[in-house]
Amino acid sequence: MNFAIIVSKKDQAGMNIKKQLEKLNSKIPTYEFEKETVYLEHIDEKIKEDFIIFATRHQSVKHNKTLSIHVAGNFKNNELGGEKNKVCTSNASILKNFFLELDKQQKENEHTAKDYSLTLECTHHGPLIEKPSLFIEIGSSEEEWNDEEAASVVARTIINSVRNVTNSNQKHPAIVGLGGPHYCPNFNKIELNSKYAISHIIPEYLMPITKEMIEESIKKTQEKIEFFVLDWKGLGKSDDRQKVINALEDLGLTWKRTSDVEKD
Repeated sequence: MNFAIIVSKKDQAGMNIKKQLEKLNSKIPTYEFEKETVYLEHIDEKIKEDFIIFATRHQSVKHNKTLSIHVAGNFKNNELGGEKNKVCTSNASILKNFFLELDKQQKENEHTAKDYSLTLECTHHGPLIEKPSLFIEIGSSEEEWNDEEAASVVARTIINSVRNVTNSNQKHPAIVGLGGPHYCPNFNKIELNSKYAISHIIPEYLMPITKEMIEESIKKTQEKIEFFVLDWKGLGKSDDRQKVINALEDLGLTWKRTSDVEKD
């Protein structure tokens, strides 16, 4: 599999990461675009590589210092690019590889280990593309976007992860996460501590979680989904939770609570 990196000239964090990649003599093809990355619809059609890495900023109201990874797409509305009810293709094993490497790099850097938190995010925002992809982001304010140490951690993560994936055929059983908040603390634990690789995450704030959403998450995962994992307390009241379970069982799909997922 061949990898490409995409950054936007309007994105301070993306350009910072690009600069750090250049300092590290990265050989991964890197493409710059004028548009914000979330609006680069079907940009993969112009890129020959097989897997797209979007290196970008993350923005939040709370301005938490974060290093994050997620898949793009919209299980409902498309407020920031993409299309309604369509998500991008996820390769769960590659995403897990990146997340584990980001965890390693963040801990090895004294600055980011002290000041930044590591997290998955739920599937959200555009652009919509067909090739498998992920976003790797620095958040959540201008101070962090221009932080060269944080950008270096992300750059090293990208280089090492691409090398790891290229040199190894290791696969992890893929699962989909349902429920919980945007920053996924229970799914973070599974991604870091278990043999399972999380593909898409559909958060509680998108409830009701429908059969169509579930089917889209399966369709847009390259691997076979082993089961769905439920953030039990993060699926609303008991009636709401039961509707999710009914939707899964009507589709003949198996599920487990996050607390029941086996640890390695």
